[in-house]
Order: sequence, then C-alpha cells, then structure tokens
Amino acid sequence: MKPLAPAIKSVWRLKIALFWVIVLVIAISVDIAGIAKADRTLPLGLISAVVLVFAIANVTILPSLRYRFWRYDLRAEELALTRGIWNRVHTIVPLRRIQHLDVSQDVIERNFDLGRLVVHTAGTQSSNVVLPGLDFEEAERLRSEVKHFINEYAV
Repeated sequence: MKPLAPAIKSVWRLKIALFWVIVLVIAISVDIAGIAKADRTLPLGLISAVVLVFAIANVTILPSLRYRFWRYDLRAEELALTRGIWNRVHTIVPLRRIQHLDVSQDVIERNFDLGRLVVHTAGTQSSNVVLPGLDFEEAERLRSEVKHFINEYAV
C-alpha cells in the first residue's frame, strides 16, 4: 500500500497548532481571571502550562503517527484505505458503488500543493470516504482512473 505525501505532516502540524493556539488563549484567559480571586485553588499559570505541554506533544507527535499509519491502494475493482493510530480502520470501497468523486483543497493544503480525494458512494452510512494528503496531481490522476473504471463498468 502507498503512503500519503510527506508534506501532509506539515499540514496536519499547522492545523493542530492553530487549534491549540485557540485553546491556549482560552487557558491563559482562565489563568488571568483567576488572579483576582483570593481563594484560587490552582497555582497561577498551571492551566496554561498543562495546555502548552499537551499542545507541544500533539503538534510534534500526532502528525508523524497519523502519517505512519495512513495507507491507500487503488486496486483493479476497489479502493483500499488503512488508517488509525490506536484503532485501525480498514476501508474497502468497491469502485462500482461510487456515485461521484471530488478533488478538494483547503487554503493550507493549497500552499503545500496537496489535495484530498473525496469518494461519494451509494448508501447513507459512511457514504463519503476521504483520502487526504495526496499530491494534487496524484489526486487528479486517481480521480481520472476511477472515473475511467466507472465509465467502462457502466457500459
């Protein structure tokens, strides 16, 4: 099975860092609000320090682990995905069940020339399967290959 593009680690780090900056601002606000209380139970700055430690751990460790366990493979009649750090999820999407395909990018992914393939399948539960972290050209190539299979299968 193939790995994702290595640049996805940087994208994930940046997105996780943005989330933790917001959480850290809230934690600092809670710490500052606690300064005025005479009966505060926690030492000043403890909440912010704990949040900062979690933030650094998440930004440095999680993206590498996610990247390590994300794999995909386009086979003759199916798209196979494997992902998950603690809980492994193996997804098989039969190509003949695909309704339509999207290649999308958000602002951060666009800066790294990455995209994600979004596969919409028949059914209601888990009908969208997302394959993130592909080079944009690779995502478009996969979309073309799957589209070609769908067109041949329909005939």
